[in-house]
Amino acid sequence: MNWVDICSIDDIVPNTGVGALIQGHQVAIFRLLGSDELYAIDNYDPASSANVLSRGLVGDLGGKVVVASPIYKHHYCLQDGVCLEDAGYSVNVHEIRVSNGRVEVRLGEGVMERAA
Repeated sequence: MNWVDICSIDDIVPNTGVGALIQGHQVAIFRLLGSDELYAIDNYDPASSANVLSRGLVGDLGGKVVVASPIYKHHYCLQDGVCLEDAGYSVNVHEIRVSNGRVEVRLGEGVMERAA
């Protein structure tokens, strides 16, 4: 999978998320406050079976950067995708970068294998 241009880095308000559709797959992209540090995970919350993680609250829990799902408030680590309350739940983590001020995402291999 190639890198996909999503938006300008300035289009993402710090400490918020945005959703993007990449080849039919919903991705949640987060930008941290005070930096251009970005994370990309699945937008799908497996605990609620809804595509809502891009609307969750970003924070730090036990030294891990997390997003809290807006439905059941489960916390998903933005670095590895594991749910802190229930390790049986997890989401895919995707590669993300900024190139010439543009946010680009590449879907993880597991996503592409399931889509094939």
